[in-house]
Amino acid sequence: MPSSTITDPASARPELAPFAVPLGDPAGIGPEIVAKSWVMREARGLPVFFAVGDAASLRRVWQGPVAPIATPEEAAELFDTALPCLQVADAGEIVPGTPSIDGARTAFQALEAAVGLARTGSAAGIVTAPVGKEQLYGVGFTHPGQTEFVAERCGVAPHNAVMMLAGPTLKVVPVTIHIPLAEVPSVLTIDLIRARAITTVKGLQRNFGVARPRIVVAGLNPHAGEGGALGREEIEIIGPAIESLREEGMDIVGPLSADGLFHTRARETYDAVLCMYHDQALIPLKTLHFDEGVNITLGLPIVRTSPDHGTAFGIAGTDSANPGAMMGALKMAAEAARSRLTYGN
Repeated sequence: MPSSTITDPASARPELAPFAVPLGDPAGIGPEIVAKSWVMREARGLPVFFAVGDAASLRRVWQGPVAPIATPEEAAELFDTALPCLQVADAGEIVPGTPSIDGARTAFQALEAAVGLARTGSAAGIVTAPVGKEQLYGVGFTHPGQTEFVAERCGVAPHNAVMMLAGPTLKVVPVTIHIPLAEVPSVLTIDLIRARAITTVKGLQRNFGVARPRIVVAGLNPHAGEGGALGREEIEIIGPAIESLREEGMDIVGPLSADGLFHTRARETYDAVLCMYHDQALIPLKTLHFDEGVNITLGLPIVRTSPDHGTAFGIAGTDSANPGAMMGALKMAAEAARSRLTYGN
């Protein structure tokens, strides 16, 4: 089995500040999955957390207790009896499934506030609910996504903030992310692969307590290029990057054919897979852990996780959203925060 060890976040409550959870787009499923996670707090051993956003978005989809707070410290005192919420703005009329500019503005402000609290140590980290990027762009948001925004606010260059998708039995890191598949070969470089691998290793150590991470690298082409017959990226780019890292002492193998990397026996031999493009990483992760997948950002001075799904406007307000990924993101955030207490930031 992978060598990372997961323990119960509830056992670490005394040593961790509460986690800030910006509610994302108030018309999406963010408020619902956050509320449902609070309901399951004891059963799932979730860490103390508080919502950041408009409390009205919670009350619109949930009849449970919501406690307004002014500071994160109040969250720990109230958490057992109500879902604490730090109000940042009025989202206007909230209609589940119908995003609005006011809602996007509230989501933006909630994200900004949560990052600030984590940077000062008032929050142990942030767990971001999903946002609608189209609406965010209408209120001045200029980043490709929340990951890049958080990185900038933390003083980290975007290329050094690495997205890892993680579930109970699989962790994957895409080397390239939101670009057309046709552009992937021209974007791949030895330096890029090296940078992603080094950040992945450090992230596994800091956030998961894996002393010596085992990394497997997928090839770009079918059969990992088949000796050049199906493409030369493995020979000219991926292979040299791996060899240089191995010479520096990293436990890394590849490039290997992606079609054989994700079955049960293969997953027992590594801690993470470095994939060459978005779908190569996310298809196996979502196939195995669709309702549990977590996005954890590596390379940041703060802990940041999020559910690996979107706003799901189509089911917002129907009480049918599965909170599994949000609960997984909360538990993983607590695991990462505890690990950093041992291994340092």
